[in-house]
Amino acid sequence: MTPPPDSTTLHQHNDINLEVAPNTVMVKWPLLVAGVLCASALPTVFGQMVQNDQQYVGDDGVLHIVGEIVNDVDVPLGGTIVHITILDNNDEAILTKETNALVNTIMPGMKGPFDLILTDNQLSEAGISKDEVAYMIELDYDFTIPKSQVIDVTESDLTRDRHNNLIISGTVTNGGEITANTVSVVATLYDDIGNVAAVARVHPEPDYLRAGESAFFLISIPDKVHAAEIGKYHLTAESEEYAAVPEFPASTIILLAATFLTYIVVTSRFLRIPTTNLISAVDSR
Repeated sequence: MTPPPDSTTLHQHNDINLEVAPNTVMVKWPLLVAGVLCASALPTVFGQMVQNDQQYVGDDGVLHIVGEIVNDVDVPLGGTIVHITILDNNDEAILTKETNALVNTIMPGMKGPFDLILTDNQLSEAGISKDEVAYMIELDYDFTIPKSQVIDVTESDLTRDRHNNLIISGTVTNGGEITANTVSVVATLYDDIGNVAAVARVHPEPDYLRAGESAFFLISIPDKVHAAEIGKYHLTAESEEYAAVPEFPASTIILLAATFLTYIVVTSRFLRIPTTNLISAVDSR
């Protein structure tokens, strides 16, 4: 797969290892592929990747490695863990840390941002300078059952307060028929060349919405220096029961539902397919 033009990824490869979790239903891979292909013409099931990643040192003095996971397969992804390995000048691993995607269920065609924070103590103990860090990203995720996509951000506005903090405010609405619990709103902010510049997640108060209800949310980005580079932003809302309103036509949802009818009996965590992106940390700017 060719990385997008605005990605900092210079080299990419896929390591495909199938691992069956214990105490789960064993499913033969050819049967699964056949079921998916019967419902939609999938060119490949290994299309998921990391995009628009970069590193920066924030106002807090710590190193952030940010980016977004793009799900371009016809299966929702859940439990996504991002493993980032810091490399020395010989591309040898010297430190590995992990963080979770801020979106719990990444539906097909949608994205989930991440933000790994490395403190001065972590870097100094490993003998790493935060001025320029080479790193490798590996993803650990599960295929999961789709959620109804009815949680929507119906209004949003980007402003700055008197302290020059970047503020995103808006309204999130439950378009479903049952109560949405643990509602969250995730903001992904991009710089002027399209790389992820900052990410944040908040829970409105209260963090549950009955059917048809709306709630106000407020997201603050206190990193003044880095926030000055923000060119645009994207908001995603979800709950325990629901996913965000899709960014693709409704016909795709119908196709996705047909896809899952072929293997809905499979329990979660039946396969794990890690995908590795080898990243050069040289800033393209």
